[in-house]
Amino acid sequence: MIIVPVKEGENIDRVLKKLKRKFEKTGVLKELRERQKYTKPSVVKREEKIKAIYKQRLQDSQEGI
Repeated sequence: MIIVPVKEGENIDRVLKKLKRKFEKTGVLKELRERQKYTKPSVVKREEKIKAIYKQRLQDSQEGI
């Protein structure tokens, strides 16, 4: 459960912004979207592998500079 302390006299918009930020950091919304559909384990592995290759290429290109 996400708790956002509200100080007396604090603007409600600022409190909502804090709540949204905490909500984003916990990854609840991302997890909900992932659970809406089933993805095969092989597809998940393939996507992770592609992402790892991309990161490695970025790192290699930065080292070459």
